[in-house]
Amino acid sequence: MESLLSARIKPLPTHCRKIHSLFRPKLFLQFSRRLDKCHMEMGKCRTSFNPFAASVQPIDKLSQFNNTSPSKEVLELWRGANAVCFDVDSTVCVDEGIDELADFCGSGEAVAEWTARAMGGSVPFEDALAARLSLFNPSLSQVEEFLAKRPPRLSPGIDELVKKLKANNIDVYLISGGFRQMINPVASILGIPHENIFANQLLFGSNGEFMGFDKNEPTSRSGGKAIAVQQLRKARGYKTLVMTGDGATDLEACKPGGADLFICYAGVQLRENVAAKADWLVFSFVDIISSLD
Repeated sequence: MESLLSARIKPLPTHCRKIHSLFRPKLFLQFSRRLDKCHMEMGKCRTSFNPFAASVQPIDKLSQFNNTSPSKEVLELWRGANAVCFDVDSTVCVDEGIDELADFCGSGEAVAEWTARAMGGSVPFEDALAARLSLFNPSLSQVEEFLAKRPPRLSPGIDELVKKLKANNIDVYLISGGFRQMINPVASILGIPHENIFANQLLFGSNGEFMGFDKNEPTSRSGGKAIAVQQLRKARGYKTLVMTGDGATDLEACKPGGADLFICYAGVQLRENVAAKADWLVFSFVDIISSLD
């Protein structure tokens, strides 16, 4: 854990700087991006609601999986958890953060193709991350404008689930291959301490130009979530730790010394090769909220 913590707080070179702007939640109508673009083209203004996505439709493929109902052992582990770690993109949030940022910068389609490959486990995560960023090289000003104009959209039920876990004295963490600049606002909405975030960090030069990402973060490479979970568990002494997410990198967190249980959340994206190997496959957070009663 000491190495993990030191990697997180190690000062960056003077030619690089990070974004420390705080996110102030605004109320936005949760239309789809396509609808938003259509409205902007027609000169219409976006109306406001809240940062929670209106709905995410489950995918009707339940019949091919035999892990949608938890076993007795799985339920015991879930109910006895001391800590629960959540992936962010397509789990806590309905979007893939890097895809959203790329779209905002005009490279959405090309980057989304790389994201699909990375989350399916067909290419090393660090290669996919570098390749995606190289397609649009986001500047500091672009990231700041993105954060102001496109607040995070949370998956239905995640707020209630986090509140329930915290009420039961279960520690909650966000472990993501995304970027802290975009995950800090999510944590603020959910009341999760920023020190409970393990994610990557965009780097910028003195003029705000894109300089890459911090490769010292364990989540910047394949197997990084497993390392983060292992070190977190060792440092905090958790008896039972659960990982929840949608991708291959989340499944990896169940390596020896890591998570005891992997819950695959497929309410946004169903990655069949990941879902089939999960201890428990859910399409709604309501399922795991009710199981805590």
